[in-house]
Amino acid sequence: MTIDPRLLQLASPTLPVGAYSYSGGLEAAVEAGIVKDAKSAERWIGDVLEFSVLRMEAPMLLRMIEQPSEEWNEMFLASRETAELRAETVQMGYSLNRLLPELGVAPCAYDTPSFPAAYAQAVRAWGIPAREALTAYLWAWLENQVMAAVKSVPLGQTDGQKMLLALGARLRDAGKAEPGNFAPGLAMLSSFHETQYSRLFRS
Repeated sequence: MTIDPRLLQLASPTLPVGAYSYSGGLEAAVEAGIVKDAKSAERWIGDVLEFSVLRMEAPMLLRMIEQPSEEWNEMFLASRETAELRAETVQMGYSLNRLLPELGVAPCAYDTPSFPAAYAQAVRAWGIPAREALTAYLWAWLENQVMAAVKSVPLGQTDGQKMLLALGARLRDAGKAEPGNFAPGLAMLSSFHETQYSRLFRS
């Protein structure tokens, strides 16, 4: 089986959507002392992956790819518990949607496309298998979280690679659950981050 290079492009950290500027609440966890070393960073990222990304974002992305509807986009936007988390997916969705015509793909027609909706638009246009697209999407999220931990804790590059190896194994069965999002700790820390005095990241 050959991987479509366009999928690698969609999942690449060089995709100009600003993913590197967000920590998704991780920076606030560092400020609160919850994340302070490699072990606690892996636990935090793993919990967000398990209780939020795999349970909500993954099944929602599959639906956006296989059954495109503005309703899924609106449902995903409504699931972002804080202003920061909503702004993150809206900004990244806007940036990717603007890029799509330059890549030969018609932009998503929604008024406020989330990042998963814009990503799904490219996946459908290029005929990329949904499961492969989901794994690449989740890997890009995981890689960004680990790099945010390397910068903000801070951690060594070897610690980051060990986390990617351990947490990447959880992506194999992603997207099979019904959508559901329950991560109150993430929501609280994201709210705190909105007024955090000193920070590197936008969320």
